[in-house]
Amino acid sequence: RLDAVHRYGLLDTPPDEALDRIVGLAARLFQAPVAALSIVDRGRVWFKARHGLDIEEVGRDCGLCAATILSSVPRVVRDAASDERVRANPLVTGEFGLRFYAGAPLVTRDGFNLGALCVIDRRPREVDRREIGHLQDLAAIAMDQIELGLSARQMARHAEIMTREIDHRVMNSLQFVASLLNLQSRRATASETTEE
Repeated sequence: RLDAVHRYGLLDTPPDEALDRIVGLAARLFQAPVAALSIVDRGRVWFKARHGLDIEEVGRDCGLCAATILSSVPRVVRDAASDERVRANPLVTGEFGLRFYAGAPLVTRDGFNLGALCVIDRRPREVDRREIGHLQDLAAIAMDQIELGLSARQMARHAEIMTREIDHRVMNSLQFVASLLNLQSRRATASETTEE
């Protein structure tokens, strides 16, 4: 999974306007003050896109997205203060005051969970199946955007390699032509010298 995270090359990259719009849409759809698209690295959860969130990353041990990637289904915490899985989490007990979390994993084409698209609130909430379906759809759209970015970078690298190969072949051809012209010039000079 970590190899897949690094293959996509998202960590510590500048904001992506399309992903920012998806995260903003998730926040509006859920009427939540916070939404984020996270990438779960070895020891941290890094936010590629975020809405209503000032921090860029949290430690993996306190990131709810780190638990979300362990499953292929969304994770919902309706009231974190009364949920034994997360009530001791610093995001719940600390100043941030997290009470509600819903996250859908970001699943690659080859089945790896890179991170999650999540919505967060500072009050307990209920969500229905339809809303979770919307979150999954937005996560899939975000993953499509991420896949497109990877494909574009791979195509650019391929084009660069092809350009270098073409340059190399053209240079070889030009050197061959120059050698032939040089040889022909020497023969012509030798022929003129013989005639004199």
